[in-house]
Amino acid sequence: MPAGPLERLPEWIRVRPPRGAVYPEVRGLLEGLHLDTVCREARCPNLPECWSRGAATLMLLGTECTRRCGFCAVTTHWPRGAVDRSEPARVAEAVRRWGLRYVVLTQVCRDDLEDGGAAILAETVRRIREASPETRIELLIGDLAGRPESLAALWEAPPDVLAHNLETTRALSPRIRDPRAGYDRSLGVFREVRRTSPRALVTKSSIMLGLGETEADLRTAFADLRLAGVDLLTLGQYLRPGPEHVPVDRYVPPEEFERLKSVALDLGFAGVEAGPLVRSSYRAEELFRRAHDTRKE
Repeated sequence: MPAGPLERLPEWIRVRPPRGAVYPEVRGLLEGLHLDTVCREARCPNLPECWSRGAATLMLLGTECTRRCGFCAVTTHWPRGAVDRSEPARVAEAVRRWGLRYVVLTQVCRDDLEDGGAAILAETVRRIREASPETRIELLIGDLAGRPESLAALWEAPPDVLAHNLETTRALSPRIRDPRAGYDRSLGVFREVRRTSPRALVTKSSIMLGLGETEADLRTAFADLRLAGVDLLTLGQYLRPGPEHVPVDRYVPPEEFERLKSVALDLGFAGVEAGPLVRSSYRAEELFRRAHDTRKE
């Protein structure tokens, strides 16, 4: 049985308050250009650390998701096809002003759009390439409803890293994720990337721990991701956003994260970030460099 909501966080989970001169600059820039971040919308515990060092994950296609996953804090709504066509240009301007070497872009799921939002994602990458040619771009996508043609639309302006989150193990996926998502569909995204991408993209995925998964199921998920061609992996602790979300089963100690990191590296991942507060975009540039350096060897 799940333990239910746990009121007291263990000592190894500590979120530091914002600090440093860069934090207000980042906040002001994002607010001035009316841009959204997954940092805020998903209540990421690393927001203070990342914003204080000038990093944020920009969220495209609005702040309302057409899916309702049991772990996610993002608002669920059906936008009826509404899209802000000025968003790609504003994102590119933010990246240019910010002077970023590396940017992570993510999206809400948009099942109300025929292409799942792929055209806006590709346009945003293209605009950033024009405004800031030296910037590396990581694109964290949904499953685009499993449509190969939507994924192919991204190759008009391919990112440097294509990320998609598996989220959890096969056994837990039906309970944790929206019914329109799925373990096999997510693996299929990576297989299609390997089959169709115009160049050898770095690929990346993420799994949450503390939802009731077994170690055997985790090892299977790691192996499945490697078989699908995934290069990079992040492992983090699930933190319940509110009482309406799936309860935490347990808080995984740091030493267990370290052991699982070793297991994943032994399976051949080029880089793994693992820890209680690690999220899919945490220290993304450093993780990309590991994959890049591995390919050069």
